Amino acid sequence: MRSLLFVPGDSERKLEKGFEAGADVVIVDLEDSVAAGSKAAARATAAEFISCQRDRTGSAIYVRVNDLSTGLTDADLAALAVAKPDGIMLPKSNSGQDVQQLAAKLRVHEAENGLPDGAVRILPIITETAAGVLAAASYAGASARLAGLTWGAEDLSAAIGARATRDESGRYTDVFRLARTMTILAAGAAEVAAIDTVFPDFRDMAALGKECREAERDGFTGKMAIHPAQVPVINAAFTPSAEAVGRSQAIVDAFAAAGNPGVVGIDGKMYDRPHLRLAERLLARARAAGSLA
Repeated sequence: MRSLLFVPGDSERKLEKGFEAGADVVIVDLEDSVAAGSKAAARATAAEFISCQRDRTGSAIYVRVNDLSTGLTDADLAALAVAKPDGIMLPKSNSGQDVQQLAAKLRVHEAENGLPDGAVRILPIITETAAGVLAAASYAGASARLAGLTWGAEDLSAAIGARATRDESGRYTDVFRLARTMTILAAGAAEVAAIDTVFPDFRDMAALGKECREAERDGFTGKMAIHPAQVPVINAAFTPSAEAVGRSQAIVDAFAAAGNPGVVGIDGKMYDRPHLRLAERLLARARAAGSLA
């Protein structure tokens, strides 16, 4: 998952544009972008649209439901399970226990709709509450459905009373850098993808590209988008370059040729097992992006 594009679930026009954007994942949103009085209508619109698009799109389809504390999650799942989405995004997840609770609900809906057990994946947003940030380590081993971990700044800002998420230079302040870091570490511990949060200024592609490159450098493998125009920038940033693929393949080949020792030398430089693991991860990302056979 390189690009994950949010699309409001109550707008057929925006849904249509979203599915044409070329994102790896389209996230049909029933939460923040849908007004309280429009939730029921959005469920019906989203379910019908997803059912029509399932066999026409190359994008995976996830649905962001309303969080478990709202009392709306069950209605969201009941309406959308029939459309057979690939995954559910769980906002305001407080711990791995929330993922387990959602997984139990999904098991029932899968059985009722003829889906294999475990077919629907879960992508939680783990930093939208203070408790969620502090429980980041709890996702390791929480569920086989876990597709990745992602984070958000705006809801956390409201939860803790922070007036801003970034400083005057545009950098995240300490609290939000911590939330970002915890997401990367939690994803590593759970052995799932780390997905970076949205970049809100969808007109500033230069700044988006810079943030994408920094995220990829630090270990994120994808980023969420709020506008179709952001998708190509995100895809480019998180697709390993031909140079990086070549270097990684050379490391993997050198270890294999030497009988998988602890250390190998390539062009006068020493590479150990962590370098091999990093190379293997990059090649796996390249294959997933379709840039490596």
